[in-house]
Amino acid sequence: MLDHLLAPLDDTITIDQLTVAPYPIYKRLRAETPVLRVKSVGRTFLTKAADCKFVKDTPEIFSSDDPNTPMKRAFLAHTLMRKDGKEHLAERMAMAPALMPKTIQEVWAPLYRQLADEYLDRLPKGQIVDLHRDLSGPIAARILAHILGIPEASDQQMIFWSQALIDGAGNFGWRPEPFEISDRANAEMDALLEKAIARVRVAPDRSALSVMVNAENPIPTSQIIANIKIAIGGGINEPRDALSTIVYGFLTEPEQLAEVRRAGKWGQAFEEGIRWVAPIQASSRLVTEDVEIGGFHIPKGDTVMTIQASANHDEDLFDHPERFDAFRAKNLHQSFGSGPHHCGGAHIARRTVGAIMLEALFERFPDMTLPEPEAVLWRGFGFRGPINLPVKLG
Repeated sequence: MLDHLLAPLDDTITIDQLTVAPYPIYKRLRAETPVLRVKSVGRTFLTKAADCKFVKDTPEIFSSDDPNTPMKRAFLAHTLMRKDGKEHLAERMAMAPALMPKTIQEVWAPLYRQLADEYLDRLPKGQIVDLHRDLSGPIAARILAHILGIPEASDQQMIFWSQALIDGAGNFGWRPEPFEISDRANAEMDALLEKAIARVRVAPDRSALSVMVNAENPIPTSQIIANIKIAIGGGINEPRDALSTIVYGFLTEPEQLAEVRRAGKWGQAFEEGIRWVAPIQASSRLVTEDVEIGGFHIPKGDTVMTIQASANHDEDLFDHPERFDAFRAKNLHQSFGSGPHHCGGAHIARRTVGAIMLEALFERFPDMTLPEPEAVLWRGFGFRGPINLPVKLG
């Protein structure tokens, strides 16, 4: 019977293939088998936009509390990303005052403008630099350190911690090496956070750490630390990879760049960049009751994986989805998620990268070029972006 027909099982797709070149695979799956059990990942892939949105918008059936995810092992904590309902909401709201539009407008946007100028001043005009390494990563790390309340952490520390947590949380092959690195990162973060918590108790500010520590009814310290770690894990790679991706898109579509500069449509270009290559490509959900998706029976206890990267290229919603199109009129991307777990840093990314940095960068270096587009390497399955961006600043 149809209601007991399991999704087909694939034993050919490898994690390495998904890390290096996932988009051709997803295009094929959308056309042939949009609901597919992938043996190497141990998940049922959902590659159509409607199915991904259904899962994210139905938390009563698809729980974030997936015991099979490597995230808990990587973070050495049960983070809010893997919680549901009131428990998730309580922890999410604990840091919300630091991420509200008013706080962004009054505190973080002015600080980001100042930091943007400082970091752009460091770049040597007329030379070839790795913009991903020399700007996108460091500026994302610096603003996040201030927002979280740990400005004493260096850019290098923040970038290392973030990558270690990302690699651990995305370690679906359960290889030992990524966890050894994330263990070292956790030890370093714990040591710094112990001192930072003591500092904000004495001198409160508007950072996430301070508002959580000094709340009238604070959540447990262990969960405050877990909240900060989850923000480090996701709060650098998203704006970093978005900035580098959009710059790459512009430099390979110079006519679009010229028109965006003329029209000032930087925000629209930001949305297109994170659609084109979603910084967070995939998310897991535990199935809490039998359900049907795409004509297939998904049993209770299974783990589905919404592939946002694929949903953002769904031909049902997007024309020429594989192309960067800064003037895409209707952009129903899922890069910030949907439902209760909609990305808490979305407003920050839009107001910093989208509203400030893109314009400032091209105003400072209006004749910037990408000498060798083929030299840019893209990597990542769970999280994806360029890992280098050699540009000539002009």
